[in-house]
Amino acid sequence: MSLHLGRTEFGNKANQGNVFTQEEAMQIFNDWVLNPKLKMHMKQVAHLMRCWSKEKELLDEAGQWKWEMAGLLHDADWDQWPELHCKKIIEYLEEKNIDPEIIRAIASHGPIHFGVFPETSMDKMLFAFDELSGLIHAYSLMRPGGYEGMDVKGVKKRLKDKAFAANVSREDIDDACNRANISLDELIDFIITRQGSVIL
Repeated sequence: MSLHLGRTEFGNKANQGNVFTQEEAMQIFNDWVLNPKLKMHMKQVAHLMRCWSKEKELLDEAGQWKWEMAGLLHDADWDQWPELHCKKIIEYLEEKNIDPEIIRAIASHGPIHFGVFPETSMDKMLFAFDELSGLIHAYSLMRPGGYEGMDVKGVKKRLKDKAFAANVSREDIDDACNRANISLDELIDFIITRQGSVIL
């Protein structure tokens, strides 16, 4: 089953700056996503996106919400419509006249799957956080202290163990780090120190 989107242009430039309110985005999140594990993943990625946009991109509140919203909705259609991932959420956001930057970030969060390559900082960081966030959370669940005391070395050991979180693509993680021009160690450390505060 191919998930290739067959296009690389998304949304309408005239809709620049158009976003959902937090309440509207959460309504979609709760209506579309029923699986608690997937909900946790999406909230964690959303939090990481907000943190990065604030700390590294130095964006204002409006900019931070754009990044957070992309993270919150990037897997919205995976739970109930996996065969339409991420076609369904993209088309929905286009119908709602949402900012094309958000739509494109979602479309490029899995280039090998969707055929859309990350270009902007938002694109690149959503791709970078997606896979690694999941592996680090899986690691936290097997540790007595969870995220407390977790270090980069421990995460990298799990990354080398292909049997651990086997569904996480190590190739995507390497590709994402290269595209974002960020070291794996820096990315791991950023996630460890921020992701543990997210609750469902």
